[in-house]
Amino acid sequence: MDWKLLESEYLYRVEPWLTLRRDKCETPNGTIVDPYFVLEYPDWVNALAITADGKAILVKQYRHALGKTLLEIPGGVMDKTDADPEVAVKRELLEETGYAFPEVYHLGAVSHNPSTSTNLTHMFLAVGGKKVQEQELDENEEIELVLTDVEEVEKLLRDNRFMQSLHVSCIFFALQKYRSLQSLS
Repeated sequence: MDWKLLESEYLYRVEPWLTLRRDKCETPNGTIVDPYFVLEYPDWVNALAITADGKAILVKQYRHALGKTLLEIPGGVMDKTDADPEVAVKRELLEETGYAFPEVYHLGAVSHNPSTSTNLTHMFLAVGGKKVQEQELDENEEIELVLTDVEEVEKLLRDNRFMQSLHVSCIFFALQKYRSLQSLS
């Protein structure tokens, strides 16, 4: 079922935020698909982060495309200097929240739209967080921390209060992992 890539042309490049590519492909039955547009992004990371005293760290920030301030989990883009997704998520957590986490569990990766985008989002559960510094936000970031009980996160998830689908996926898997860790202790 795999397609054969015949040609590829970059139409627009503003790395790392938006790279648009036009491909010409051939399907197994010989059909030529032209144009097929692909968005290239670097991989992303996110985490349900839980402090040493059992509080989940949520973030509130304005999301311009929707024109709304949303409740989310911390995360962001993998930098080229990040050795792997775990390094990236620890960096993002420290920058956005000021908390460092001794334990992070990789929960897998998901694609926000595999038909048009090349990247994955690596999902994590981070536990045992302690505040070690103030936030180090990018110039266009304004992030408010919201510390809450894990049970409240579960309620917010059930009530469909998280808009970002990649965050919903992470929260779902992270809560399962968190509960399994609790049952072991």
